[in-house]
Amino acid sequence: MTADVFVHPARTPSAFRPLKAWRHMQRLIANKEDTEQVFHIIEALNGQSFERNFWAFAETPAGRRLLAEKPYLPPILDDHAWIRDLPEGTVGRAYIEFMEREGLSAQGLVDESEKFRSKAREFDDDMLWYGNRLRDTHDLFHVLSGYNRDALGEASLLAFTYSQQPGLGVLFIAFMGCRTITKFAPKGARVMDCFWEGKRNGAKALRIIEQDILALMREPLVAARARLGIETPVIYHETLKLMAQHGYTPNLQPQNLSAEPVAA
Repeated sequence: MTADVFVHPARTPSAFRPLKAWRHMQRLIANKEDTEQVFHIIEALNGQSFERNFWAFAETPAGRRLLAEKPYLPPILDDHAWIRDLPEGTVGRAYIEFMEREGLSAQGLVDESEKFRSKAREFDDDMLWYGNRLRDTHDLFHVLSGYNRDALGEASLLAFTYSQQPGLGVLFIAFMGCRTITKFAPKGARVMDCFWEGKRNGAKALRIIEQDILALMREPLVAARARLGIETPVIYHETLKLMAQHGYTPNLQPQNLSAEPVAA
């Protein structure tokens, strides 16, 4: 199987650069919409985890099939016409409702990643395709997992993602995101429990990266979540409701919460 997988011979694992990751983390905390910082942090901390995840994926039957076909998702996901024809309640309909409500596109995430890649060496090989697939399914992860795009939802989703695709960079962003919110959260808000809940839910679920995305889009959302073993993030929704009572909305940064800072 592995003989059919092409990995550029000049590839080397990323260097472990925690100070660089910290600098980019401060920029991301200042502006959660500055998506480029995510790529820098992951590159600085992940070491060999990306390679380990890739080879584990390539050893699965689904991975072998997908590497042979190499579907490229952004044009498919951004063509809302065919998705809109799917029945109400399907994953696809939930996806385009989410994307249109948030003003997002799959190509927009591609453009953000290209800002980073323009400054780094890149190889056109199967690992590049795999990295692109991880990127292109991020917003689908939101829909399937039940996490919104508020700062707490993004951080909790990254904890979920870590359990699906382990890497210190993603875990660091998730932990620091929740830790930052905790400093400004009202008393009783279970922010760090949201981090652990996301991590648990991601570990229990089947690997989304291995799914046939076109078939998945046609499934009823409730049935897809059940099949994949994705549990409802109860603590997150309870915490979000409590924090909303203190001025937390999806459009606010953690530091804009009306509540007084409390001890973590």
